[in-house]
Amino acid sequence: MRVSYGATLGKTRRAGVFSGLTRAAPGGRVPLAGAVAPKGPDVGADTRSGRGKETRMELHEVAIALPEDANVIIGQAHFIKTVEDLYEVMVNAHGRIRFGIAFCEASGPRLIRRDGNDPALVEAAVRAAQDLACGHVFVVFMQGGFPINVLNEIKACREVCRVFCATANPLAAIVAESPRGRGVLGVIDGGAPLGVEGEKEAAERAQMLQRFGYKR
Repeated sequence: MRVSYGATLGKTRRAGVFSGLTRAAPGGRVPLAGAVAPKGPDVGADTRSGRGKETRMELHEVAIALPEDANVIIGQAHFIKTVEDLYEVMVNAHGRIRFGIAFCEASGPRLIRRDGNDPALVEAAVRAAQDLACGHVFVVFMQGGFPINVLNEIKACREVCRVFCATANPLAAIVAESPRGRGVLGVIDGGAPLGVEGEKEAAERAQMLQRFGYKR
């Protein structure tokens, strides 16, 4: 896939190129051929003058491998304290939730920080963070509970900027890569719709929520 794009900033037009959509299986991110290491804040544009340069941007579809019976929450935060505060959110939700957290630093040593109360889920979260390789992105795998039990608290966490998804479906992230680094644009969560529910499906939905204890 090759798509040209442009954006107008004042009287200056900045142009660039998206080139190539690659697929990466869990644990095996497809490398970018001819990738250029980030050079710093001056890469891609002269922000002082407003003059832009042509920048190549690669798009990758990165599959996320979910452990059995696990849900995943993927989001973006902004501070090294993210891991500690997300740990507190998860451990205070209720005692049955098992979880693992991984967070990608975007500056300094740029380590993947990790925590959790289940070593296997921590390891799975680290692998997913390695596959994504996007600065300030975090991954939370959880078992024994549902995202609905913790999602509002995660959104309210002081470090969290946004949440991309909360799901147990087959999942892939769309990741953009440029000389500046990598970032998550969005996710493909499950499959496309096959139809519209009727009265029978609406009744089944209500019954399912009753079984889960969310409706009387």
